[in-house]
Amino acid sequence: MTKRLTAARLRELLHYDPETGVFRHIAPRQGIIAGSVAGSLGTNGYRKHRMDGETHSGHRLAWLYMTGEWPKFEIDHINGDRADNRFANLRDVPGRVNRQNMRRALGKVGLLGVCRHRDVFRAEIGIDNKAIRLGTFKTPEEAHEAYLKAKRQLHEGCTI
Repeated sequence: MTKRLTAARLRELLHYDPETGVFRHIAPRQGIIAGSVAGSLGTNGYRKHRMDGETHSGHRLAWLYMTGEWPKFEIDHINGDRADNRFANLRDVPGRVNRQNMRRALGKVGLLGVCRHRDVFRAEIGIDNKAIRLGTFKTPEEAHEAYLKAKRQLHEGCTI
């Protein structure tokens, strides 16, 4: 059976500063200095913390620390920076809303919502797991602007 870290136990081990998003060790332990920054930055850009034999993401710990409860859904970094765990930058949202706040393009064009289609650029947006074509444009920047306009209207999770 997996142990589940509680807010009380977390507060015994670490202090969280909601203004900076930084956790610090409260008491010295073997190899740990009291007051030192806790956790490490993972290769995926998220801060990780190991306590009582369990590994936790810093953004989820910040939510637990501040609210006293584990998040009900996913913790979204509003500004898109996975390492920025300031409490004002975090929100507990369903996965589909979290995905709507994506800021990095996955395609070759390098702009969100834009793909090359023959000699023009197509803007597309996803709604309820369906791709909606927004039109074709002469430049990738025009297609991206069309995407952003639609995103701001249609994606409740959009923060750009």
